[in-house]
Amino acid sequence: MIKIEGIIDTVIFYNSDNGYAVCDVSCVGELVTMTGTMPNITEGEKIIASGEWTTHVDYGDQFKVEYIERVMPSSENEIEKYLASGILPYVGKMTAKKIVEKFGTDALDVIENDHEKLLEIKGLTKSKIEDIYKAFVEQIGIRQIVMFFQKYNVSPSSAVKVFKIFGTGTIPLVQNNPYILADQIDGITFEKADEIAMSLGFETKSYVRIASGIKSIIKRISFLNGHTYLPRPTIIAQAVSMLEVEQGPVEDAISQLLLSGELISENQGDYDAIYLKLFYDAEREVAEKLIRMSGVTFDIDISQIDGLIDKVESEDRIELSENQREAVRRAFQTAALVITGGPGTGKTTIINTIINAMKIEHNKVMLAAPTGRAAKRMSEVCGFEAKTIHRLLEITPGVDEVGSCFARNSENPLDCDVLIIDEMSMVDIILMKHLTDALSSRTRLIMVGDSDQLPSVGAGNVLKDIIDSHSIECIKLTEIFRQAKESMIVVNAHRVNNGEEPLLNDNDNDFFFVHRDDPMQLPNTIADLCVRRLPQYYGLDGITQIQVLTPTRKSLIGVQNLNTILQSCLNPPSPDKREYITRRCIFRVGDKVMQIKNNYQLEWKRDTEKGLGVFNGDVGFIIDIDSRAQKMTVQFDDKIVVYDFLLLDEIELAYAITVHKSQGSEFDAVVMPMFETHRLLMTRNLFYTAITRAKSLVVLVGQEGVMAQYVNNDNVQRRFSGLKDKLKIF
Repeated sequence: MIKIEGIIDTVIFYNSDNGYAVCDVSCVGELVTMTGTMPNITEGEKIIASGEWTTHVDYGDQFKVEYIERVMPSSENEIEKYLASGILPYVGKMTAKKIVEKFGTDALDVIENDHEKLLEIKGLTKSKIEDIYKAFVEQIGIRQIVMFFQKYNVSPSSAVKVFKIFGTGTIPLVQNNPYILADQIDGITFEKADEIAMSLGFETKSYVRIASGIKSIIKRISFLNGHTYLPRPTIIAQAVSMLEVEQGPVEDAISQLLLSGELISENQGDYDAIYLKLFYDAEREVAEKLIRMSGVTFDIDISQIDGLIDKVESEDRIELSENQREAVRRAFQTAALVITGGPGTGKTTIINTIINAMKIEHNKVMLAAPTGRAAKRMSEVCGFEAKTIHRLLEITPGVDEVGSCFARNSENPLDCDVLIIDEMSMVDIILMKHLTDALSSRTRLIMVGDSDQLPSVGAGNVLKDIIDSHSIECIKLTEIFRQAKESMIVVNAHRVNNGEEPLLNDNDNDFFFVHRDDPMQLPNTIADLCVRRLPQYYGLDGITQIQVLTPTRKSLIGVQNLNTILQSCLNPPSPDKREYITRRCIFRVGDKVMQIKNNYQLEWKRDTEKGLGVFNGDVGFIIDIDSRAQKMTVQFDDKIVVYDFLLLDEIELAYAITVHKSQGSEFDAVVMPMFETHRLLMTRNLFYTAITRAKSLVVLVGQEGVMAQYVNNDNVQRRFSGLKDKLKIF
C-alpha cells in the first residue's frame, strides 16, 4: 500500500452521509486527485493517505484512498488555510486571517485551550466562540474514532454519536465488545455491530453476540409493532434464524439474561412472555398506581355536583345529555376515570364542563396531550392552556434508561387537583409510566380518547388495555349530537367504525371521492388537488392547511414518493431559497418537515423561554439553512429549533405523512389515496383514524373498491401487551 503526504487544496465533491470525497491534494508542488472515504476533510488540512493508484477512463490517474491520517497544520500559512476552509462555524477567510495575525502558530492551541482569547477578534461574540470551540474539540476528538469506523462503513454522524456516549475510550471498548454499539447507540444496528465483531474475530456462538441479538430482536419488533413483550418461542425462532445458531445456545443466553435481570419472564398461560426490563417495570408501575387510584373516592354529594353542572350549563348555554352528566359526576367522585368516544360524541363539551365546574370549587386543573399539535388544539377548543405531557412533566437535561428525564416525579409531583389527558390512544407505556409517577395522592386523573383509533406509535396499548381490563371506571359515549350529524366527516367516520362504507359526493358537504383507475395517475392527481383545485375552490393553503395521509412509506403512493412530487410543486427550487442535500432528500427553506423520533435533549426557544425536547410527530417549517454554520432552523408552531446538520436524519419532509404519524393532529383538509397496498395496512381502524384527522374536508382519490376493502378488514394486528392482565391482578 502506498502512502502520500500532502495538503488538501480543493474539495471537488463530498458526501456528508458516507464521507466519500474527491479532492485535489498538493504533494511536493504537484496536485494529486484522490478519491475514497475521507470523513470531514477540509481544504488546507494536511493528511497522510494510504491507498493505490488507479486510472479512470475519463479523469485519468487518481489515488484511491483506503484510509487517511490527519496531521495538524503547523505553519502560519497552513493554519490560516485550514481555518479558512469552513471547518469551523463563523470562521471564514477574513476571520481566519485575523486569528493567525493575532496568535500566529499558537492559533489552534488558543482555540482548544484558551478560546476566550478569541474575544479579541472583532466580530466574534461569546456565543460564536463557544460554537467554534465545541466544533474544534469535536473535530479533534472524533478523528481517530471516525477513521476507526470508516473501514466498517459506519457513517461519520453515527461515529460522532458513539464518541458522545463513550468518549475517548471508544475504540478499546468497541474492540472488547462491539455489541455495545447495537445495545446502546441509536442508529447502529445489530447487523453492523455483528459485522465489526466478525472482523475482530468474535465467535458466532459467543454469549455476547447471542445476547445482543436477542435484545435487538425484542427492541426491533417492539418498535415496529408496538409490543411490550414477545412470546419466548417467537424470540427463540427469530434468534435461531437471524443468528444462524442452534436452539441450545439461544435458550442458554435467554436464561442468563433472565438471571441478570436484563430480561423478565411472565407466564401467559400458553407461553412465557419475555420482556425487556424497562417495559415490564413500566407496566407493573402503571398498573399498581392506577389500581390504587381506582380505590380512592372523593366525598362529594351528587346533588352538589348536579348543581355545579346546572350552573355551567346556564353560563355556557349548553345542555348535557344524561351520559355526559354522569361523566362529569364521576370526574368529581373518583381519582381515575376514562372517557371514550368517537367524533361528535361530546368529549370536548364534557372536558369544558369539568374544567368550569372544578374551577367553581377552586380545584386546580391542568390539561395535557401527547403531542404539540394535540395540546394546541386542546387549548383552542377549551380556552384553557394545555401542554404536551413532556412539557407538563418538565423534561430536564440528562437521560435515564428510556431516554428521558423529568423534573416531575414521585418526589416532586404535579401541583394540581385534576389532570385531564386528551388523545389517550397515543400515550405509550413508557410515557404513561412517567405520567402516573408524577401524580400526587390528591390528583384526579381523567383520561379522554377514542379507543377505536390506531394505538400509540410507541410500545403498549395503554388506553385499550385500561378499558378492556374493566378495572378502571370508564364512561363510553355513543350518541352523536345534532350539530355533529351535519358533518359527513363525522357521519362517515362512525359508518366506517361500524363496518359500513362512507356516503360519497354530496355536493353540499365535506366528504368527496375522486375516481382514478390507473395507479400511475394518483400522485399527479393528489398534487393537483393540493396545488390547484382545493386552494382555488376552498381557499385552502396547500402547505399549511392540506395534509396528505397515506398508509405506507414506500410504493407509488407512499410517503417518500409523494413528498418528492409535492415538494417540487408546492415549494419548488428558487435562487432565494437555501437548500441542503442529504442522502434521503433535499431540504429547502419553506419545506414542511416532521420530527420522526423523540429527541429529549434538543433545545427549543419561544420568545424569552427555553426548553428541551422535540418529539416524534411534531410538524414544523424550515425557516433558515446556514451551510456555513452547518445549522438548519425549524419553526414548530411557536417554538424555534436549531438543528446541527448531523441531526438531520431525525427529520423528514411532511407534505405527505403516514396515518400513524398523524395521530393527535387535526388538519383543515385531508387527502388520502385509495389504492391497494399491503393488506396489514388496509385496516378499518387505520381508515377511521385518517378520516377523524380532518376538520373541514376529506378527499379520497382512487378506487371505490379499495375503500370497501378498508371498511371490511376489521382485523387488528395483535399487540403483545401485559397491562390489561396486570390491572386485573393488582
